[in-house]
Amino acid sequence: MPHALKSIAAALTLTIAIPGTFPFVYGVNAQVSSETDGPGYVTLARLADAAPQVMRVQVKKATMVEAERAPDLAPGMARLFVEAQVLNLIRGKQGVSESIRYLVDVPRDGRGKVPKLKKQQFLLFARPGTRPGEVQLVAKEGQIAWSAAAEQQVRAIVTELVATGAPPAIRGIREALHVRGNLQGEGETQVFLATSTGDPVSITVLRRPGLATRWAVSLTEIVDEAAAPPRRNTLLWYRLACSLPRELPARTLVSDTPADNDLARRDYNFVLEQLGPCR
Repeated sequence: MPHALKSIAAALTLTIAIPGTFPFVYGVNAQVSSETDGPGYVTLARLADAAPQVMRVQVKKATMVEAERAPDLAPGMARLFVEAQVLNLIRGKQGVSESIRYLVDVPRDGRGKVPKLKKQQFLLFARPGTRPGEVQLVAKEGQIAWSAAAEQQVRAIVTELVATGAPPAIRGIREALHVRGNLQGEGETQVFLATSTGDPVSITVLRRPGLATRWAVSLTEIVDEAAAPPRRNTLLWYRLACSLPRELPARTLVSDTPADNDLARRDYNFVLEQLGPCR
C-alpha cells in the first residue's frame, strides 16, 4: 500500500477497532447479501438511528490493509481501505464529498479469498471522519449491499427519524400503575416511559368484561383512548420492541396494592407479547 494510503488507513483503523454499540449479532455476509436475504427492519433501523450520514455509494477501488495494521481483525475477515463514489445522500445535514474513503471488514470465502468490491454498490451508515473525504462506519456492519428494496426501506426509516414529533428513543420505565374499575375484571394499566428527549411516551392497557383487551401508545401528555397499537416495522414499534425491559422494575410499580401491581405486570407482559420480538 502506498505511504499516503497507509497513513489514512492507520488513522481510520483507530475508529473501526472500537467495538460497535449494537446489542445484536449481525451476519458477516451482510456486505455481500442479495436482495432476497438482506438485512431486516431492526438492523436497518439501528444503523440508520446511529448514523448521521446514510448514503448509496459505488466502490472505485478497494485495497487490503496489512494484518499488522489490523490487530483486532476477527478470524476469517479481511480489512479493506475503500475509495468510493457517492451516488445518493439519503441522510446528512452537511453533505459529503463526491468521493469518499473508509475502512470496512469483509468475510473471506471458503478458500480464504477476499470478495471483489470494485463497481459494487452499497448503503453506508457512517459519520464524518477526521479528514476531508473520510467517513467512518458507525459499526463494523455499516456497509450493506445495495438493493432497491433496501434503499426504499432505509429512506422510509430516515423519513420517520427526522420527522417532527418522531418517537424518541426509550431509556426505560418511569412508573407503572393499575387502577381497577367498578366491575369485576375491569381495569386500566398505565406505563410511563423515560425517553432520551424527555418527551412523554405512555402505554395504556384497557380491560373490560366481555371485550378484547385493548392497548395503545400515546406520544403526548394526554392519553388518547382512540389510539391504536403501533404497526410492526415502524419507528414507534422499533422503539418499543427493542428498548422496553423484559419485566417491570420493582421500583416503578406505584399501584395502591401489591395485587394491583401484579395486574400491572400482567398487562405489561401482554404488551410485550403483542409487540413481538425485536428481530
